[in-house]
Amino acid sequence: MGRKEDNIQKASEIMKDITRIRNIGIAAHIDHGKTTLSDNLIAGAGMMSEELAGKQLVLDYDEQEQARGITINAASASMVHEVEGVTYLVNLIDTPGHVDFGGDVTRAMRAVDGAVIVVDSVEGPMPQTETVIRQALRERVKPILFINKVDRLINELKLGPEDMLKRFVKIITEVNRLLKRYAPEEFKETWQVNVENGSVIFGSAFNNWAVSTKYTPKSSVGFKEVYQYLSSGDQKTLAKKSALHKVLLDAVVHHLPSPKVAQVYRIPQIWKGNITSDVGKAMTTCDSNGPVMMMITKIIVDEHAGEVAVGRLFSGKLVKGVELYISGAGDRKYKVQQLAMMVGPDRISIDEMDAGNIPAVVGLKDAIAGSTVSSLSDLEVFEPMIHYSEPVVTVAIEAKHTKDLPRLIEVLRTIAKADPSIEVEINQETGEHLMSGMGELHLDVTLYRIKNEHKVEVETSDPIVVYRETVQAKGGPFEGKSPNKHNKFYVEVEPLEKSITEAILKGDIVQAERIKDKKAVMALLQELGMNRDEAKGIEAVHGPNVLLDLTKGIQYLSETMELVKESFVEAMDRGPLAAERVYGVKVMLVDAKLHEDSIHRGPAQVIPAVRNAIYGAMCLANRILLEPVQKVFVDTPLEESGSVTREFQQRRGLITEMEQEGEQSKITAMVPVPEMFGFASAIRGATGGRVLWSTENHGHQTVPRDLQMTVVGKIRERKGLKAEPYDAKYYAEL
Repeated sequence: MGRKEDNIQKASEIMKDITRIRNIGIAAHIDHGKTTLSDNLIAGAGMMSEELAGKQLVLDYDEQEQARGITINAASASMVHEVEGVTYLVNLIDTPGHVDFGGDVTRAMRAVDGAVIVVDSVEGPMPQTETVIRQALRERVKPILFINKVDRLINELKLGPEDMLKRFVKIITEVNRLLKRYAPEEFKETWQVNVENGSVIFGSAFNNWAVSTKYTPKSSVGFKEVYQYLSSGDQKTLAKKSALHKVLLDAVVHHLPSPKVAQVYRIPQIWKGNITSDVGKAMTTCDSNGPVMMMITKIIVDEHAGEVAVGRLFSGKLVKGVELYISGAGDRKYKVQQLAMMVGPDRISIDEMDAGNIPAVVGLKDAIAGSTVSSLSDLEVFEPMIHYSEPVVTVAIEAKHTKDLPRLIEVLRTIAKADPSIEVEINQETGEHLMSGMGELHLDVTLYRIKNEHKVEVETSDPIVVYRETVQAKGGPFEGKSPNKHNKFYVEVEPLEKSITEAILKGDIVQAERIKDKKAVMALLQELGMNRDEAKGIEAVHGPNVLLDLTKGIQYLSETMELVKESFVEAMDRGPLAAERVYGVKVMLVDAKLHEDSIHRGPAQVIPAVRNAIYGAMCLANRILLEPVQKVFVDTPLEESGSVTREFQQRRGLITEMEQEGEQSKITAMVPVPEMFGFASAIRGATGGRVLWSTENHGHQTVPRDLQMTVVGKIRERKGLKAEPYDAKYYAEL
């Protein structure tokens, strides 16, 4: 039996002892070395050939990831590691660092209990470092720090020992500042990382070595020795004496919690059911004898097995052949056809798996990333995962050959399942479908998959920016009449308090057409600045918009309220200015006159009446268009900084920060997304390729007044609407 087979055998035995399991994620800014690190850990643990580690990129098994040299999928792998005579199972998830794939990071963090935050020693903590730390801490995932590419400090920057230490202190201080800012109250102090206890590791993932104060007594390799080996260019001996996988996995076992420890404080954060119920107790104690409770965090489409659902099993035991329910799929049961543990692209088949592990399951056909899978049919599902940015770019996509249309629809549905950050709008009538993503790269990668993996030939439009619309002032009351003139609704609108809009986007206020716990939502709205009478009227939250019922004692309104909510959702999805989604608007129903006979107040009467009342009130409140903005970070040689600032100015960019570090210049700017197309090639051309840059989505801003109506006209024409938006008079006469 080879080492790999032997380790797989050990892994399946350890799975039963949850105190010896560590579920970890590796997260960092793009290009800070996560995937090379993951590969070397897997190779070191005997799960792939050591010669190929870091070159083979086992976790970048998607052809396109290897071509682009970035990680797109969050891949997962299990490995075994021995510490002081005890063998542990480490389930590792490698996550993307590019801002376009942030959704994958969020989903991966739900499945793990600990994270290795990787920071490049030369670049230090970058924008995405902050984002991944925030994502980890929101899910109550405990971090340790790996400072990577330490060899660059000596080989490239020619730093002496003192300057190296200064740089390390700066990085650790900055990471601890972020941990303090985003950590839950009870962990702000205890989750700080420090060199003394070994929760900070230094090394080079590419050259396969690492050091920590806790491992030095075992290896006799400390900073002095590292400096000597690096100065003499002998990293091979260093890797033999102080191997990366041993140092880092030791730190993982010592500092990161087992599922048994972590689920006690993680479950109340990610599941809002009754913790003292049987299900609550089973999950907080990670009990394999309790009901099955699993959250799906990823769908992998396999050409042989079909859809493989990967996720975290929080309680119960998964056994091949068992039947389970999927949240949102009704009373239908789904049979577990295959059960496996993941090693990069390989799935190792097993017959059963206990709570605390990360299984891969074939047979859960209707599951999507975010589904709750359980042996119980009626239960509280896991909290939805909060994605820190929303789609900002759309392409229209259609099948090249009409015969491929049904196949394309099926493929688009599968892609939306596998990557919930992609939004798909299917129009069966026109055959044109819209696909929205986090940026140009996100859409490029997805289109590549449609053409090459799913073998569907498609044609696409140029990328289109996703705009939002809102109001600047208060408008109304505006009267909306039903077509039969028997029902009238009076609506006012105004901008929603900024603090409430942010709370909805962060997920503190859950979007819902039916609000479960009205009292809790009312209290939170008041805390965020809404007055008590308004907060009492909360009926629905859709997008970052709210519907309030401020009427008093209107007959038949309770019977009609579901239809009012439907109209609200419809109006918020397609605003009156450019048929784009509405952002940050408070819709208030202030009065209504309803026909006593329910036959005269059906959907065909109520929905147009309420929608027109909302649209009319928005016209009176001064409608405006919002464009998405990206924060762009550029690192360039000093002499090229002029070219960079010119590039920003040509794109309506606003430079917010400029700082000089040695011979490098760091420039930060806010740039509207419509101006960012083609930025990658333009910035490379302007600086002769001597530039590092990254972006993160940064909300929305008002389209400049002189561009408003031109942009609105173009959007409306593209959607087949009259170029000029309707005014309040039009809605009053309907």
